[in-house]
Amino acid sequence: MTMLHANAAAPGIAQEAARPLDYFDLLKPRVMSLVVFTAAVGMIGAYVQGGSLPIGLAIISLLAISIGAGASGALNMWWDADIDAVMERTATRPIPRGAVPGPEAAAFGLVLSALSVALLALSSNYLAAGLLAFTIFFYAVIYSMWLKRATPQNIVIGGAAGALPPVVAWAAVAGETPWQAWALFAIIFLWTPPHFWALALRRSSDYERVGVPMMPNVEGEAATRRQIFAYSLLLAAFAVAVQPFGLGGPLYLGVAILTGVHFVRLAYRLLRAPSGDAKSAMRLFGFSILYLFGLFAALLVEGLYALARQPHL
Repeated sequence: MTMLHANAAAPGIAQEAARPLDYFDLLKPRVMSLVVFTAAVGMIGAYVQGGSLPIGLAIISLLAISIGAGASGALNMWWDADIDAVMERTATRPIPRGAVPGPEAAAFGLVLSALSVALLALSSNYLAAGLLAFTIFFYAVIYSMWLKRATPQNIVIGGAAGALPPVVAWAAVAGETPWQAWALFAIIFLWTPPHFWALALRRSSDYERVGVPMMPNVEGEAATRRQIFAYSLLLAAFAVAVQPFGLGGPLYLGVAILTGVHFVRLAYRLLRAPSGDAKSAMRLFGFSILYLFGLFAALLVEGLYALARQPHL
């Protein structure tokens, strides 16, 4: 198993003329859209709990958080350009295909990082800005530069970066991070391993080829399936258990129960499926996206309804 080195030049790649869309692709727009969505739910939750940030500044703060997420993506692509060029899923990213030079991508990510943190500090408060700076650092340095190539627990620990946006957004509106904000963090944190490991089961040969110690390659398919099932049970139970304590209302509870049961059912089917059954893995991967969207959409609808019943807002 050969470990590639970050920023090693990918041979045989001709340099193309960079387009604006190539720089946009560096921001990982699909990941950014998830960040914006979960952050917006955090903001609405903060307003329901009494947050007072003017709506115009809240929109600017949400923009800052999305820019920070994009900056993290650009820095990740810069650092992982060597393995991205080898993996089938990532070979067409801007740096591997020669559309954007690595140093330009790094500079782009660093400039956007500084811009996003400064913008959030000006539009909201230093707590939110500090949390955003930590999130970018954690994803770009702790996860991308260290954990990803060092341990099969990379996605578990590194998942904290993807789980922080609703906490950052809550802090931006309220100037504090109550337990509800950290409950949103925990849902995304627990969701990340079964979501990503299901995909890793399908793409294990890619990770094996570049020497990234993903769970299926290190612990084996059977152990990965057991851990996916364990995390799925924990996630589904936690998402339901927090509702009686004040996270969400009846709509959220109904969605959490119904989708949680199906999530666990798919994880169990994957656990019991024959070895090498990629369909079961991808079925769980696909539904996991709908599951997280359903939970946060329910919270968003309930939050907006609660705000609509407060005329002074």
